[in-house]
Amino acid sequence: MTDERSREEQTSTELKLGYIGLGNQGAPMAKRLVDWPGGLIVFDVRTEAMAPLAELGATPADDVTDVARAADVISVTVLTDAQVRDVVGELAAHARPGTVIAIHSTIEPDTAGELAERLHPQGIHIVDAPVSGGAGAADKGELAVMVGADEEAYALVKPVFKKWASMVVRAGEPGAGTRMKLARNMLTYIGFAAACEAQRLAEAAGIDLQKLGRVVRHSDAQSGGPGAIMVRDDTTPLQPDHFVYDMFVHTRGLAEKDLRLALGLGKATGVDLPLAKIALRDLAAGLGVPHTTSTVKE
Repeated sequence: MTDERSREEQTSTELKLGYIGLGNQGAPMAKRLVDWPGGLIVFDVRTEAMAPLAELGATPADDVTDVARAADVISVTVLTDAQVRDVVGELAAHARPGTVIAIHSTIEPDTAGELAERLHPQGIHIVDAPVSGGAGAADKGELAVMVGADEEAYALVKPVFKKWASMVVRAGEPGAGTRMKLARNMLTYIGFAAACEAQRLAEAAGIDLQKLGRVVRHSDAQSGGPGAIMVRDDTTPLQPDHFVYDMFVHTRGLAEKDLRLALGLGKATGVDLPLAKIALRDLAAGLGVPHTTSTVKE
C-alpha cells in the first residue's frame, strides 16, 4: 500500500483495519480480524483489553490518533452516543480522505446521518453498522449486521464485516442501520415483556416455569417466532389475493381464540394481562386482515 494510491483504488484485503472499543462485544469481533491481510490496529482505554489481541498479531495503539493515521476502515464499539461522537471527532481530526468509520454501537437515530453529512467534505465515510446476536455470535462469526452506508463505503466494509457476521444487510444510507436496529431491539424487549406476562399467568395457574421456558424455546426454534410473520414489503391492509392473506387470516383466527382463552384464565386467576389485551385488540390490523366476526373483547 502506497501513500499515492487512494483508498478507493486499493482492494479490500490491502486495506488496514482499525478497531476501537474492546469490550464484551468488540473484543470477539476484533479477534476475528487479526488475520486480515492488510493488518489490524486496535485501541481500548484499558491497556489489558488490547493484550490478547496483540498476542494474536494485532498492533496495539497508544491512542485514537494512532488508529486514525494508520487504518483505512475503522470500527468503533463504545457504549454511548456521546462516546461515539467523541471518538469520531478524534478520528476525523487525523484521518485521511477515503477513511471509513464504522459505528457498531446503538446510537441516536440521527447521529450517523449528521456525522456523515459533517465529514463528507473531508472525504470521510460514516457507516452505522449495529449488530445483533451478542458476543457468542460474534465469537463464532455469526452476527447479523445492519449497515447504513453509501454504496462506495458499503463495498469496502462488506468483506470486512463478513469476517464476523454471517448476515450483512445494507439497510440504506447512513442512519438506516441504526433505525433498523432500533426496530429489531424493540421487538426483542417487547417480547421479553410479553414473556414476563406469560410467566405470571402460568405461575398463577400452577405451571412449572422452567418447563414452560423449555417449550417456548423449542417451539420458537421450529416456528421462527415473531420473525415468521415479517415477510411483507409494507404494513398496508392485505388484499384477499395476497400470497400471505389466507395464512394470516388463519393465524389471526387462532390468535384471537387463544388470546381470549388466556384472558379468561387471567380473570379466573386474578392476573392482569395488559399486553394480551393489546394483542387481541391490535393483532388483526397489524397482520393486515379483518378481525374475526365475533366482537373483540378484553
